[in-house]
Amino acid sequence: MIHCYKFDGLNIVLDCYSGSIHMCDPVSFDMISWYETEDADKVIARAMEVHGISREDAEECLNDIDGLVSAGKLYAEDKFENIAHDFRKKKFTIKALCLHVAHTCNLNCSYCFASQGKYHGERAVMSYEVGVKAIDFLIANSGYHKNLDIDFFGGEPLMNWDVVKKLVSYGRSQEAIHGKNIRFTLTTNGVLLDDEVTEFCNREMHNVVLSLDGRPEVNDRFRVDLAGHGSYERIVPNFKRFVEARGDRSYYMRGTFTHFNTDFVNDIRHMLDLGFNELSMEPVVTDPSSPSALTQEDLPVIFDQYEQLARLMIERYNEGRPFTFYHYMLDLTCGPCIYKRVAGCGSGTEYLAVTPWGDLYPCHQFVGDSKYLMGNLDTGVTNYAMRKKFASCNAYSRPECRDCWAKLYCSGGCAANSYHATSDINGVYEYGCELFKKRIECAIAVKLKTSGLSGKLDRP
Repeated sequence: MIHCYKFDGLNIVLDCYSGSIHMCDPVSFDMISWYETEDADKVIARAMEVHGISREDAEECLNDIDGLVSAGKLYAEDKFENIAHDFRKKKFTIKALCLHVAHTCNLNCSYCFASQGKYHGERAVMSYEVGVKAIDFLIANSGYHKNLDIDFFGGEPLMNWDVVKKLVSYGRSQEAIHGKNIRFTLTTNGVLLDDEVTEFCNREMHNVVLSLDGRPEVNDRFRVDLAGHGSYERIVPNFKRFVEARGDRSYYMRGTFTHFNTDFVNDIRHMLDLGFNELSMEPVVTDPSSPSALTQEDLPVIFDQYEQLARLMIERYNEGRPFTFYHYMLDLTCGPCIYKRVAGCGSGTEYLAVTPWGDLYPCHQFVGDSKYLMGNLDTGVTNYAMRKKFASCNAYSRPECRDCWAKLYCSGGCAANSYHATSDINGVYEYGCELFKKRIECAIAVKLKTSGLSGKLDRP
């Protein structure tokens, strides 16, 4: 399977199963696209007619294409479907937990999937004792995994800051005992981000996610406090101090774009102007009846924004001012292992969310939905049928995915997004698929234009 597309003068052919990327001239680009459905004589004749080239040149190009096919770099065979079946049979180990240390929040964002941090339940904070149980549970069930991940999440985790600090200390005390390395991450809205938090996070947190939607008027449309006041003026100075102090350690400035700011590249430009260079901008996933929900009419605008973003990244790279955009992070030479590419994020199998009470859910986006309760810290995972269902949710689990060129990049997509869009984790969130495929196209183009790989990739 191949995928052919064009971007700003590049003719790009992606071989889906080998991962090979070919930058082509117009002749070879067209001949590759005809190769599988037409015989050799027709491909040659069509190339001569469309491009006005000689038979000799057309035959030479076709020979080059034949060579790439023989080498397994074009129209490569799918050798990975069995991996999906094997994954379902494996012994499950856990390598990451999302600790909901605070089911409460000091902001009142109307688009919040978590019902303003309460997850459609009661406000609560996690006790130190429950957090210790969670860390012990992770270590005990981690098997051969040395590197483990713990995300402090909410709500707003800084509303339970003392417990966060104590749990980090406890986790550190267990690393050497069990031969593990724990990478902590914290997500915050920035309201309580003071000097103490900054110093601690910059010492202990592998990554920190900072929530900002962009321009003041965009951010303050939704990201308001309990009195309805915008948060921009309170949080941006905190974020600036934090990022300046963080140095070269990982962070992400994470925004959400909605129907009201489909021109989100302007928000990215604004964040760049503020001095933030590690950026993410996520499409809102909400009830289709919500005024903030993205519509079909928004899709061409969003596609254009992703292309504008790609050009901005290339421009800034050439100027010596590069920045990172989370969804355009792509390694064309190595990348994730094939098991990861087939199975995805591991929600419900290798990754679980833990509520303040110690209940286990497949991920943070399922918390509060009793149908998806997996068990608790005392009993472990007891809903084996649900775990099996999530293990079957992969790049090959949906008929619609089988012929999709992007399946080994999206791994079948986000189960939670599928559920919220279709009421089934094995459903297809078609809108999200379209956005994802556009992002991958742009990400490949950015990589080709900025990495110096063009001379190393195959050119028919």
